[in-house]
Amino acid sequence: MKAVQITTPGKLEVVSIEKPQIKDNEVLVKLKYVGFCGSDLNTWRGRNAMAKMPVIPGHEVGAVIEAVGSQVPETLKPGMTVTLNPYTNCGKCASCRNGRVNACQHNQTLGVQRDGAMSEYVALPWEKIIPAGDITPRDCALIEPMSVGFHAVSRAEVTDIDVVMVIGCGMVGMGAIVRAAQRGAVVIAADIDDEKLALAKRMGATYAVNTMNSDVHARLEDITSGYGPDVIIEAVGAPATYQMAVNEVAFTGRVICIGYSKSDVSFETKLFVQKELDIRGSRNATPADFRGVIRYLERGTCPVDELITKIVKPEETEEVMEWWDKNPGKVFRILVEMK
Repeated sequence: MKAVQITTPGKLEVVSIEKPQIKDNEVLVKLKYVGFCGSDLNTWRGRNAMAKMPVIPGHEVGAVIEAVGSQVPETLKPGMTVTLNPYTNCGKCASCRNGRVNACQHNQTLGVQRDGAMSEYVALPWEKIIPAGDITPRDCALIEPMSVGFHAVSRAEVTDIDVVMVIGCGMVGMGAIVRAAQRGAVVIAADIDDEKLALAKRMGATYAVNTMNSDVHARLEDITSGYGPDVIIEAVGAPATYQMAVNEVAFTGRVICIGYSKSDVSFETKLFVQKELDIRGSRNATPADFRGVIRYLERGTCPVDELITKIVKPEETEEVMEWWDKNPGKVFRILVEMK
């Protein structure tokens, strides 16, 4: 069967691999659409230290069940539209013992530490199959990245009395904006791209701040009556935005870290103490986060067409990756049509 593989930094190829055979507890799915994640771009660039090489990318999936093993529950049937939970959990580490399996110390995400789903078929344990109801396979490929943003809002314990600033309006940031707005918070979207900020307001943000051409501190002082945001979610992964989060969050506020900074970040650490901050990491997503995104998409209010930047064939992936590398700020999601 056909698969897309990052063979070496800067090189994508369409390769032929064996079609998987399912075990008794597994489900075979036919891939329809698979999204490229920012981690895939960094793997292609040779900058993803967690990725094995060569690797088949892909963990943002829209698929249809092809076949089920003998021990798979009857709730999963051939023909169902599904997405996938792409993470593993060992069941033994501290995270797993504490019930936070999304942060398993030994997690292997599809397309990063192990081969992913950018192929015609993939077989996984039935527990990793997530039915998606009437959502189209194309739109199912948006579920996983948005669920990461949903999880960050859960980590922040956002309520309707909070002002929440989300730094970075990519797919993950948009998920955080949607979820915070659903919880009744006042949401401030921050990005360097006005088009993304305009879309963020349509998806639930009350305010938009262009961090490239605005006095961010003055805008936040005005919006929050001088208090600062109660919660800041960092969804970029850059030293400047990490520092902005700590500097601008309110006293006794919560800073939620999603983005991985590729370089060391220096902080004025007295702010940690003076503000008595809660600084929390947020990793991956839980099944509840996936269900939350599915319910949101089922309502039909999400502008999904605007979140899909391009749809390409497997044979076009190297060309589109080169284009993405040159235009990173203009991309929400690139989907690869595998059908």
